[in-house]
Amino acid sequence: MPLPTDEHIGTRVRIARNAAGLTQVELADFLSRTESWMANVEAGRQSLDRYSVITAIADRCDVDVVWLLGQPYRLQRNGGQLAHAYIPALRTGLRRAGLILSGHPGLTPQGGPVDLAALRTGLSKANVARQAANLPKVAMKLPPLVEDLNTAVLTQAGPAREEALRLLVDAARTARMCLNQLGYADLAWSAAEVAAGAATQLDDPVIKAAVAWDRCGALLHQASLRETVAVADAALRELEPYATASQPEDAVLSLRGALHLRCSIAYARGAGRKEDAWARVDAALADADRLGPDWYDLELHTVFSRSNVAVHAAEAGVEVDQPDTGLKKVKNAAIGTMPSRERRTHFMIDSARALHRMGKSPSAVLKLREAAADAPYYVYAHPMSRALVADMARIGVPSQASALSGLIRNMELVS
Repeated sequence: MPLPTDEHIGTRVRIARNAAGLTQVELADFLSRTESWMANVEAGRQSLDRYSVITAIADRCDVDVVWLLGQPYRLQRNGGQLAHAYIPALRTGLRRAGLILSGHPGLTPQGGPVDLAALRTGLSKANVARQAANLPKVAMKLPPLVEDLNTAVLTQAGPAREEALRLLVDAARTARMCLNQLGYADLAWSAAEVAAGAATQLDDPVIKAAVAWDRCGALLHQASLRETVAVADAALRELEPYATASQPEDAVLSLRGALHLRCSIAYARGAGRKEDAWARVDAALADADRLGPDWYDLELHTVFSRSNVAVHAAEAGVEVDQPDTGLKKVKNAAIGTMPSRERRTHFMIDSARALHRMGKSPSAVLKLREAAADAPYYVYAHPMSRALVADMARIGVPSQASALSGLIRNMELVS
């Protein structure tokens, strides 16, 4: 439901600052900002439109960044309530999965015999919905799939159990993404840990690297930036012997690039480490170019490709305050042909953020409206797109007043 005007992010910043025993001057100095800037943030007259700044505030005040963002945010329209309605069942399924994977005694199946082929088909449909940025549909499909996979892991043996574990990894990773986007960061971490538990039993280096990529995704949403780099770099070290083989598998090179992109965002959001962020983007781009222009990793969900490097570069550019560099970093990226609406939408959100920071707010409004037409729930509930619209509403964009008004209404920024 819409937040009352006294519960905007600035109010939570004020609460966090006071709880930490800091004055506005002290927190502003920590952020290299002015006292008047901090006062405007807390009064709701200045938006917070970069994860890097929000992360710094959360870190200094020792609060959860998810709380600071006001997540989970439940839209009334566009399937918002439907998506959240399935979370309790998904939480139960993931909890049971964790117990089963740990070998806890006394657990019994919750259903009858399961058909692994049917489960594979169901997961494929969930992943199609994932890449289509249809979060309500993903949330609806996952709970019964996870519970049936729990039954399969409990009842199957040999190759059939191994297949069930692989499917459970897939389901848990899909759940992680959906839960992150819906704002359930702690539960997203639980999903990532279920995937890690199943991957450990499989002992497949490619699957373990893919799960590390998901762990990094969960950590980024909780602003655990140092941990993100630590997890990614550990996975990169384990992949390196396979990546440097005479004929490395495409999946290995792809995961190496995807893990570098996780690091690039962690560095961009943390302390403005521009050089490190761009170095990781360059490393990922080298792997993408080696794989070729037609490579997209849909099987392991990363959608790693040259175009996806451009998606991450756009976000990194906004976070390190070099928006123009971010948009131009990857030449001739075929964003429009990416086989993932989620990735295309993410790029459009960060492109809009970049345009606004470059003083091109009318173009930012149009870009965000285009993204919302393609993936409404994803855009309307995204914390940075909401911050962007709030800021443009504050300063006004007369030439796009009607389009901006539509975004404000659909994001339910007014009661």
